[in-house]
Amino acid sequence: MSSSWSSAVMTTLMEVATGEAHTVPSIHIAGAERAAQSGETFATIDPSSEKILAHVARGGAADVDAAATAAREALHGPWGRMSPQDRHAALMTLAAAIEGHAELLARLETLDCGKPLSASAGDVRGAVATLRYNAGAADKMHGISVPLGPDFVDFTELVPLGVTGHITPWNFPLGMAMRSLAPALAAGCTAVLKPAEQTPLTTLALADIARTAGIPPGVINVVTGLGEEAGAALTAHPLVSGITFTGSVETGRIVGAEAGRTLKSVVLELGGKNPMIVFADADLDRAVAAAIEGGFDNTGQVCSSSSRLIVERSIKDAFLERLVARAETLVTAPGVDDRDLGPLVSAEQHGKVMDHIAAARADGARTLTGGIRPPGLDKGYFVAPTVFDAVDPQSRIAREETFGPVVSAFAFDTEEEAIALANALPFGLNAGVMTRDIDRALACARDLEAGSVWINGWFIGGVQAPTGGIKDSGTGRERGLAGIMNYLTIKNIGIALQKRDTG
Repeated sequence: MSSSWSSAVMTTLMEVATGEAHTVPSIHIAGAERAAQSGETFATIDPSSEKILAHVARGGAADVDAAATAAREALHGPWGRMSPQDRHAALMTLAAAIEGHAELLARLETLDCGKPLSASAGDVRGAVATLRYNAGAADKMHGISVPLGPDFVDFTELVPLGVTGHITPWNFPLGMAMRSLAPALAAGCTAVLKPAEQTPLTTLALADIARTAGIPPGVINVVTGLGEEAGAALTAHPLVSGITFTGSVETGRIVGAEAGRTLKSVVLELGGKNPMIVFADADLDRAVAAAIEGGFDNTGQVCSSSSRLIVERSIKDAFLERLVARAETLVTAPGVDDRDLGPLVSAEQHGKVMDHIAAARADGARTLTGGIRPPGLDKGYFVAPTVFDAVDPQSRIAREETFGPVVSAFAFDTEEEAIALANALPFGLNAGVMTRDIDRALACARDLEAGSVWINGWFIGGVQAPTGGIKDSGTGRERGLAGIMNYLTIKNIGIALQKRDTG
């Protein structure tokens, strides 16, 4: 895990990655690390072993105020005066620097949130691709001319929103931070990040890499802490012009309401209980592969996972037989062992998932596989891949987001019934259709209530494709060119021309 350059913070994180627990000076403001003003810390835990990885600063309102102030000063400093071309170059340099630390970042991600090393390495590559995509747009955001007639010249400019706040989740710590940070920086904004308290390490590494890569002080600031303390202070801070939050519906409502008090723009990606409809004419092996990926990737800890499998009755038994057989080949192990599934992120999340499993059984669902701690894994927050059948559509497991390696199967007889089942919940993040009939697929895509509809696959898209939810799954879109617009505002400039005598 070598690099061409390092710092005290990176050296400490390298030692954490090799098993040495440390107290990390984890509040990054104006290019320097510091402890919380309160002096308090909290532990981040390796979910595979339940051991303490590091103690990090428990930031609060005073730390958020210092970070927002530094970001505001940077907005009106060198970063704000930088040409779009130079901003593009700076972000490309940062992308190369992150790439140079890929091995360390992947290991930190695996230790902090539990996912297999190869998945963490993929997340780092994704973060680099996201940064490069948005860097490429930095000098391509332009306004329009407005035709007001011969006596006026009127045009618009796209200008940075200002200081932006980013409250990021624990399931893809680096990737989700970059998903909103990269377009904000490309737009010319400055940022304060509040990483999830369960998984702060790669965000801290990112801030230090940015400093040593030449990003001006104050452009990227990080305050570690609890959501109800640091997150709440960031959402309410008067210097912050926009908030991006990914997390639960309940917390999203609070964030949205608080942002409204200070008239901040807000982007929310919230929960999902996403349906995959499998028709009898589908390629069954392809459908099973999509269901395995959608249901168990990242141990099911994905907002856009396919946790509801709505299968045409005539093929349901055959589909589930293949699905269960495939699920039982998946190996659950500590993330550093780099197998198929890692642990859940925390004791709290493990307890929630096991509670959902117990409730499903109590409600009459039939366990086809899983629902237990895998044999031989006595420590860590592990749950075996779980498949339920005979699920009551009104039961808890059918209606609430589990956020674990648990999928439930439902039968349907008609297309109308399938759509009704899919749309029955207040969520609307993703939905999928498995069929060889393109007319049917497109008709379902039209009728499904979701921000994204995927046909004959799952997790279709990339940094170029907008993503986001409707209904209780959130508001706004991230990724693609639509994502950059979250961090820009339109300024209109009108010029009245002096009337000339043309006679």
